[in-house]
Amino acid sequence: MKAASFAYAKPRALAEALDLAARPGAKILAGGQSLIPSLNMRLSSPELLVDINGLEELKGIHLDKDTVRIGALTTHAELARSDVVKKHLPLLAAAVPHIAHPAIRNRGTLGGSLALADPAAEYPACTLALDATIVVTGKKGSRKIKAGDFFKGLFETALKPGELLTAVEFKARKKDERSAFLELARRQGDYATIGLAAFATNGTKRLAYFGAGDRPILAQYAAKAKDLDSAKAALAKDLQPPADLYHSSATKLHLARVLLERAWNTL
Repeated sequence: MKAASFAYAKPRALAEALDLAARPGAKILAGGQSLIPSLNMRLSSPELLVDINGLEELKGIHLDKDTVRIGALTTHAELARSDVVKKHLPLLAAAVPHIAHPAIRNRGTLGGSLALADPAAEYPACTLALDATIVVTGKKGSRKIKAGDFFKGLFETALKPGELLTAVEFKARKKDERSAFLELARRQGDYATIGLAAFATNGTKRLAYFGAGDRPILAQYAAKAKDLDSAKAALAKDLQPPADLYHSSATKLHLARVLLERAWNTL
């Protein structure tokens, strides 16, 4: 199939992009690795496609004291190559190789993945585990949203009409912090059957599962458990993963416990 007809614009400045994004029927094109297939299958039919790839101000990885700020148009491949990410955000660095395949990692972006809010995607869970702050910008200015408040449901976020996701801010890693990223998939590069982005600091844990619901989910009961057996038992209170074509809900919960056990000693 081919995409339905649409108008196309490539703004040269963020203000111009915001003007275009506010128009009825406008859709933002970042890396395009999810949007282009949906256009071709006519699952999405925008009147105007706003290509923001020329906005240099939305690119780059910057360390400022104890904060790492990553522009929304930073690609997966750029994250993988970044020494700043490897040193200060090892959880994010560990997640990148699990994302699809090299060709997609060369084009897909951090902001595009978060704005899409696919519940089986790696980055939303990482931002939740790391308690990241998502920066969105509209014609009235910018606002910051904690990752826990950003993901609202299946492909649904706190973005308002006309707003763009412009950056993500993470706290840089401290010496006593630990993290683990684990994912089970039928084949390398496939969507995750179940995945876990885990982070621990000062005796507290943040266990963010993906592929376990309509959004990334913090396993709060399991995180408060004193030992592994108690955590695995408590996981049933945190997760009610939906069945898919290949796995029942009970199977996915079992796999979630397998990942928890693998991550526990690292944390």
